[in-house]
Amino acid sequence: MAVTYGAMKAWLFLVLGALAVLTGAVWTLQGLGYLEGSPMTDQKMWAVIGPILALVGVVLVVSGIRGFRGKAGAPPA
Repeated sequence: MAVTYGAMKAWLFLVLGALAVLTGAVWTLQGLGYLEGSPMTDQKMWAVIGPILALVGVVLVVSGIRGFRGKAGAPPA
């Protein structure tokens, strides 16, 4: 089975989106002071940047899922 450019792009969006959501969540928790032991702890800037990055990640994940619609090689639901 050949992997098409569209399928590779969809997978890339899914992976990058998931990483962005995870990183944004960690940055948010650090900025709010829930995760300690970092220079980012209790820094309000990270409490703002984190949710923005997570939102960008959600958009990428949704784009990746839409890229699989009607294509072979789609991830299992």
